[in-house]
Amino acid sequence: MKTTISVIKADVGSVAGHAVTHDALKQKCDSLLAKAKEEELLVDYHITNCGDDIDLIMTHTNGEENEEVHELAFNAFMEATKVAKSLKLYGAGQDLLSDTFSGNIKGMGPGCAEMEFKERPSDPVFVFCCDKTEPGAFNLPIFRMFADPFNTAGLVIDPSLHKGYEFEIFDVIEHRKVTMKCPDEMYDLLALIGSTGRYVIKHVTRRSDNEIAASISTERLNLMAGQYIGKDDPVAIVRSQSGFPAAGEVVEPFAFPHLVSGWMRGSHNGPLMPVSTANARPVRFDGPPRVTSLGFQVADAKLVGPVDMFDDPAFDRSRNLASEVAEYMRRHGPFEPHRLPADEMEYTSLPGVLEKLEERFEDME
Repeated sequence: MKTTISVIKADVGSVAGHAVTHDALKQKCDSLLAKAKEEELLVDYHITNCGDDIDLIMTHTNGEENEEVHELAFNAFMEATKVAKSLKLYGAGQDLLSDTFSGNIKGMGPGCAEMEFKERPSDPVFVFCCDKTEPGAFNLPIFRMFADPFNTAGLVIDPSLHKGYEFEIFDVIEHRKVTMKCPDEMYDLLALIGSTGRYVIKHVTRRSDNEIAASISTERLNLMAGQYIGKDDPVAIVRSQSGFPAAGEVVEPFAFPHLVSGWMRGSHNGPLMPVSTANARPVRFDGPPRVTSLGFQVADAKLVGPVDMFDDPAFDRSRNLASEVAEYMRRHGPFEPHRLPADEMEYTSLPGVLEKLEERFEDME
């Protein structure tokens, strides 16, 4: 019997703008997931949030893209939306592009990361949740976990990691994918994933036995909706230890608060700040972007934990650096590189301004 972990997230309403989801919404989701656990659709679950996004962490034995599990998540978000509307919360139901489930939650707005695996004698699993950024925000840290020996010492000193990993890359603009091997094709891989708005890491597998190592949500909400609704706020699942990076190697990449796109109105670059769940409340200029990490042991598909991995004073310096970078970027105001480049702004509310000015433009001689 294999275990499946499904992490499905959505923003269906927030208190005080885009700051934080209301507990009543999580409680409504909890009531549906608890019933599904009683009926044995789920083995276990944990509900958390990062900023204004509700993150449903569910374990079961039904495999990836299971219709019943996806419908459960969809219904939970729909019921939470009703609560959000009754409380007049901001952005009630904004990530739900339809009010009718169509068999799979993918393409309907919510983000989804899943993996199925046969449990090891000990299986540490980490769930990362972001707010105010896009799926490409995971490109740099995932690369460092599984391909950078300066981050992951095991790539050098642990023979079980020496064969490296395969990276499945999605081209979210042209809707195609490619799989690349590391360390063999590292330079080619970096040529793609450095373009974080287009090429996004979806899966990482161990080359020695094709065992799943990581899964990342890649849904681009604005591309699906055809207009700016909100940033995608991705989630990721990463397995650790015994042939995978150690726990400390998994969280280490986030000690560097790298620049990601998103932040205010999904239109700005800013540092990705690693925070505890309690501090996942992006309020300064609706940010800066946040990432949380919950660590579990998976035992017979049950979730043991979690441990709040960024609730550690060792990350204080990273948070202070992120605050300094946020201050520096904010001083640019509406100018690049704080504001996104023109091609990225096409998916925000800026086109409405350009449309208003279109008739005033004249050809130059």
